[in-house]
Amino acid sequence: MRKEFVEYIKDLPINIYLANIMEYPIHWHDAIEILFVLRGSIDVGIETEVYTVEEKEIEIINVNEVHSIKSKDKNNLVLIFNIDPNFFERYYDDAKEVFFYTNSSEEGAQEEEKYYILRKYLSILLWEVVGKIDDYEDMLEENLLEMMYHLLNNFHYLFYEEESLKEDEVQLERYHRIVKYISNNYMNKVSLQDLAEKEFLSSQYLSYKIKSTFGHSFNEFLNQIRVEESTKLLLDTDKNISEISEEVGFSHVRYFNKHFKLHYKCSPMQYRKKYKVEEEVLEKMKKITYYDIQDALTFLNQYLEDYERYNYDNRIIKLDIDLSKETLGIFKRPDVIDLGDISLLLEEDNRRILEEIQREIGFKYGIINNLFTEDMDIYMDREHRFINWTRVENILSFIKELDLNPIISTDNVKQYIIEDFISHFTAIFGDEVEEWINTKKEDLNVYIYNESISKMQDTLYMVPYIMHNYIEINNNIVLNMVDEISKDTVLSNDTFFGGRGIFTSNYLKKPSYYAYMLLSLLGDEILYKGEGYIVTKKEKDFQILLFNPIGVDDKIIYQGEPMEKLKEKKVSINILNMEGDYRVTKYELNKRYGSVYDKWKFLGSPERLDKEHLDLLKEFIHPNISFYYGKKSTVYNAVSTVKPNGGVLYLLKSVQSEYI
Repeated sequence: MRKEFVEYIKDLPINIYLANIMEYPIHWHDAIEILFVLRGSIDVGIETEVYTVEEKEIEIINVNEVHSIKSKDKNNLVLIFNIDPNFFERYYDDAKEVFFYTNSSEEGAQEEEKYYILRKYLSILLWEVVGKIDDYEDMLEENLLEMMYHLLNNFHYLFYEEESLKEDEVQLERYHRIVKYISNNYMNKVSLQDLAEKEFLSSQYLSYKIKSTFGHSFNEFLNQIRVEESTKLLLDTDKNISEISEEVGFSHVRYFNKHFKLHYKCSPMQYRKKYKVEEEVLEKMKKITYYDIQDALTFLNQYLEDYERYNYDNRIIKLDIDLSKETLGIFKRPDVIDLGDISLLLEEDNRRILEEIQREIGFKYGIINNLFTEDMDIYMDREHRFINWTRVENILSFIKELDLNPIISTDNVKQYIIEDFISHFTAIFGDEVEEWINTKKEDLNVYIYNESISKMQDTLYMVPYIMHNYIEINNNIVLNMVDEISKDTVLSNDTFFGGRGIFTSNYLKKPSYYAYMLLSLLGDEILYKGEGYIVTKKEKDFQILLFNPIGVDDKIIYQGEPMEKLKEKKVSINILNMEGDYRVTKYELNKRYGSVYDKWKFLGSPERLDKEHLDLLKEFIHPNISFYYGKKSTVYNAVSTVKPNGGVLYLLKSVQSEYI
């Protein structure tokens, strides 16, 4: 049989081979086949054409496309990808009806970026199959789906017939319907008039457009499909020429012979005599040598060097945590937030997010700037003997209700105003008011980097930066409540510009917000602390925070210096001496869960977010939370994967303590 059965990797929609191909006779199959030449060159015959595919070039064989491969280069090496079209059809209904074409005829054509991206996807698929690291099946299917859409958007067969169709979706769909209809009905009486009526066009106009788009008239195109389909019957059946002619839709065998000769330069009978052979002979004609696909990786390093899972160290990091161990010291949770220009809290939306911050993180101190300004109805002129403190009192009362202690900047404020402030508010809040004025940021041992704008502050890089500073070098990193846009701010979109806030200016939580939140959930006493992890205790409850250990310094965040490439790591935690039952809550913070910046990029980095997407981002971008029940045991094991720039937090809450 010339039709071959493709066997895929168990439970996956793909198989990959590495081979030297000197000859592979005419055949076809239900799979999409992608040939990626790693070394040398091969000649690929597809239907009536032969294409020479050079080193680093790619050829795509579509479903049931008749093809053969030959080579005069004894050192050729080819990666062969067989992909199940049913996989893509789960996501795109018309998947089996779309053909993909690459340009292997023009020299240098495959130097375009879209080919580089395709080579990168193929390299990633190979790596996932070879590496078989954590969740490789999911990652393989995720990248395979992305590659299929890349093919659909850049290698659609109609783009090669008429490039302008790429920009005209309506016409693209029209000609796809036409080709689909002809391909599915070629064996019947198909007329141009029928098609024109289906498309609500005149037959004369449609005839002209088909000719200009495909380079063939309607009848030429139809007959080409018929003769191409007839080759399968000639090689895989014993039907006579007359029967085959009728089966593919020709009204008379004479027409079949005529059109077959136009395409194949021989008669159907001559074609059959030349290529139809017994199964044993066919197998002997195949001159192909297979190699371990892992050997292909040496050719693909340039496409994989930026792939975060490449060269992953598959070792499992093992942590033994004895809950009965003596504590090492006290953990200082994040306790200071810069509230920015205090007039922001005159707005209800900003009050709402500060309430949320305090509910989920709970800072102790709030740095207040620009309290003594006209925005707060405070005037610096001594002639205004009476100072209006109404707005200030409203905001300070709100802040105190949230258990925040104000740290108020008095730089360049006249002494009489400060004295009046202390006098007025001491009567309301007591003696602590003088502390609000006299406490300086330096007294709180806070760390505020001078630079305020950096694109890295919007990204997941802030997670290891913040965690590393708090846990490993005891730096009390202080960020703002919300991004503030000034007249000097350079904007390229309405959401991300690298501000210091843990909220964007349109109230989306940044990864830094969740880094603070996870740190705030840790206990007061430290049980263990090491590279990339900390274990804390609070009464009968325990907390385990894992993150990627990396010395992220200010130059990386604020000056754009390159950061060491992080890889995910697998951690196995053995919890010893668990003397009771615990409710276990697991938080996962990574690119997929909790990074609104990455989701924005996934949307295509829009300059403006419409209300629908803004609401979705607010509602659904948060760490992944899962729950377990840990029974009392000598050793309780938990296994977790920490993604690059991510973090994982386990909270072990004593079941007994919940009811005391």
